[in-house]
Amino acid sequence: MKQINEYPDYFARFYDVIYHQIRSGVDARYFLNKIKNSEGKILEVGVGTGRFFTEALHAGADIYGIDVSKSMIDILKKKVDTSEHFRIYTGDACTMRLNKTFNLIVAPFRVFSHLIEVSDHLKLLDNIWEHLEQGGTFIFDLFIPNPELLHKGMDKVMDFEGEYEPGKKLRRITSSYSDIVSQILDITMLFEWEENSQWLSREWKLKFRYFFRYELLHLLSLSKLNLVNIFGDYNEGSLNKKSKEFILVCRR
Repeated sequence: MKQINEYPDYFARFYDVIYHQIRSGVDARYFLNKIKNSEGKILEVGVGTGRFFTEALHAGADIYGIDVSKSMIDILKKKVDTSEHFRIYTGDACTMRLNKTFNLIVAPFRVFSHLIEVSDHLKLLDNIWEHLEQGGTFIFDLFIPNPELLHKGMDKVMDFEGEYEPGKKLRRITSSYSDIVSQILDITMLFEWEENSQWLSREWKLKFRYFFRYELLHLLSLSKLNLVNIFGDYNEGSLNKKSKEFILVCRR
């Protein structure tokens, strides 16, 4: 059965603030360059609040987006004119039927890890193939597991502290523990923020799948997609023992 990590409303609310600080500098240039240099329609799977989508749309890209989380999509729709809402879908990319094909499909920021079962990994890959034009490209990324961190886990680490509005503090405290046999991370995120002169807190638990190199190669070999290359960073450097990212480029 597919694991759907529906983002709670408070996570969606603070997503842009947190990930602008801890993520945008890592992958933004790479994916935005791929999107802006594409000559046809583009689909962003796991579009979320539009970290790439909004900038690409303003730059003139013929981009569409889909996300399973309604709370994230609701925020994205507030960022773009209502005349562009036809580009935004709430739904599951494993089962989507969009009645159009794309020259480029991207799934940034570990979208693939939200699916737990192998059957759903293959459903997603083959459905991506169905939505690509002949010769179209699919790019997705995943983190390379750190064996030491998998063994030790992460216990109540504050990975964000800042303001979500002027004078209003926000912090996130994250714990993560690995089931190495199942290759699943059990993650707990504690959000604490100031509002109406008091501190509020909410806790969110989710499961996250991690992958190894040859497992990914085998998965792709079972799918309809053809693997073009696998890189180790967002500069498309070679995969090596120092790499922290899998960047997989596939084609129909």
